[in-house]
Amino acid sequence: MTYTDMSNKVHEGHNIKRFREMLGIKQDALAFELGEDWNQKKISLLESKETVDPEILEQVAKALKVPAEAIKNFDEETAIHNIQNNYEGSVIHGGPTVNYKCTINPMDKWLEAMDENKKLYERLLQTEREKVEMLEKLLSEKKGK
Repeated sequence: MTYTDMSNKVHEGHNIKRFREMLGIKQDALAFELGEDWNQKKISLLESKETVDPEILEQVAKALKVPAEAIKNFDEETAIHNIQNNYEGSVIHGGPTVNYKCTINPMDKWLEAMDENKKLYERLLQTEREKVEMLEKLLSEKKGK
């Protein structure tokens, strides 16, 4: 089965169940969130449907606090493939591995920021001095007239 074949086989009911389970929500709790017309049995039936009415899908997505598009397009096999092939230390398509072990020293970054602040303050101070000089010059010209 090719990737394009799999994209047509999304089971929206199973996806609702996957998201519900990932979020740690019981069927009863989801039914309660959806309102009086819903119960655990109705949620179970909904999760068995391959396609779900768009309005109901929107309601469920809102109750689960996930985008409806996520439920419509979630493909478990693709997700598993991505997780298996994109973990730290894995080789991506035979290319070089990426070094995720970051060694930034926060103190160095803080000192760099302090130096930058000092430079900015000195430039601001210099422009203020220039401004004062111009005002003094204008004032002396006015007095001289």
